[in-house]
Amino acid sequence: MKLVKKFNTTNETEKKPDSALYRTIWRWHFYAGIIFAPFLVILAVTGSVYLFKPQIEQVLYKEYFEVTPQETRGSATQQLEVVKRLYPNAVVTKYSPGENPSRSSEVGITSNGKSLTVFMDPYTGKSIGSLDNDDRVMNKIEEIHGELMAGTLGDRIVELAASWAIVLVVTGAFLWFPRTKEKVLGVFIPRFTKGKSIMLRDLHAVPAFWISAGMVVLIMTGLPWSGFWGSNFQTIATNSGAGYPPSIWAGSAPASTVQTKDIADVPWAAETLDVPKSDIQGFIPMSVDEIMKVADREGVHPSYTIRIPSEKEGVYTISAYPPKAQDEITMHVDQYSGAVLTDYRYDNYGFVGKMVAMGITLHKGTQFGFINQLFSLFICLGIILVAISGFALWLIRKPTKKMGAPKGPRTFKKKTFFTILVALGVLFPLVGLSLIVVWIVDWIIIQRIPAVKRFLNA
Repeated sequence: MKLVKKFNTTNETEKKPDSALYRTIWRWHFYAGIIFAPFLVILAVTGSVYLFKPQIEQVLYKEYFEVTPQETRGSATQQLEVVKRLYPNAVVTKYSPGENPSRSSEVGITSNGKSLTVFMDPYTGKSIGSLDNDDRVMNKIEEIHGELMAGTLGDRIVELAASWAIVLVVTGAFLWFPRTKEKVLGVFIPRFTKGKSIMLRDLHAVPAFWISAGMVVLIMTGLPWSGFWGSNFQTIATNSGAGYPPSIWAGSAPASTVQTKDIADVPWAAETLDVPKSDIQGFIPMSVDEIMKVADREGVHPSYTIRIPSEKEGVYTISAYPPKAQDEITMHVDQYSGAVLTDYRYDNYGFVGKMVAMGITLHKGTQFGFINQLFSLFICLGIILVAISGFALWLIRKPTKKMGAPKGPRTFKKKTFFTILVALGVLFPLVGLSLIVVWIVDWIIIQRIPAVKRFLNA
């Protein structure tokens, strides 16, 4: 109770040149933290695990991934025939030859409503085994990280939490910024000998300062994957000319209603790429082996996957989504003539496409290898520390039977803060919508119901 009393009676904001602004920002920071910090912890934990997907899957699925190189390698056509015999009712959808001689090849199939990956030894032509893609551990982690395993609703919640994290960073930076000639301790280095409350305060504010830039980078590089912000951002980038250029087409761009993301997993910049059609006049479909020769001839990164067409006018789609953004490629090939209809690479991306591609590989921890993984892990662990220390600080300072939110100012004349909030609402529409809801609840309901106000305020 002594800590609580000290917290209640010591009005830090009276020492500030603009206490009304300080109180308002503190109040918004408090609410945003209480509501969204748990989701940010979930994102940080799952993100920390997903960063090490290559290493984890190599351990979990070593028996499926590794093969012993031999002098001769069987054809892809033979491997596909084996898969068709093993799964006579399945539809073969894609083929990956393996990015190095010790790596198994993979055949993607759909069978009984399930998506499976069949691993093949390309030297013996035998099946090593199969995995249900929905049951793979890292796919589960990715689903939690991207949509909390709750579909569209989960995607919106994740996007909302990520967007509000920007608000937390902005408001937190304002609260942290030293307004007097502060010493290094308590500003850049935590104080561990000033009592539990001071220590927790420093463990919340100081690490938050050090990771804030990295946190913003992780958030902004993850948002392009989101269903609402990401889709609209992608549409704006494409329509403004920052999307794919006409020069990638061997001839005029096709008048297509099908986008590449509808038929294959491709890099972000190529998702809205129109899918051309194959010329079916008097031709016999080419084999996957022949399409592999096209990929090798065109210098496609060896991690590529070939999407196999199921329609007469469909095309083979070669896509590589390797660790480095500069090696990305999306290529559509006529299934009868082998003509390259589309060759879309990193160098063809507009400025926005390049920034997003680089951001995504940074976000996944692959662009700069192990150093990238460690740096992103450091940011994720920092987010967890900041969230936990903030929660603990609130519990210690919280008055009994009250929520302990900072009191709102009686008057607020400054427009700067509201201008910032409006700007954030424009940049992040879901933040704007939630701001309206929070404002209604806080200023119209909470402030006008004495019992609720007494409970929520410090």
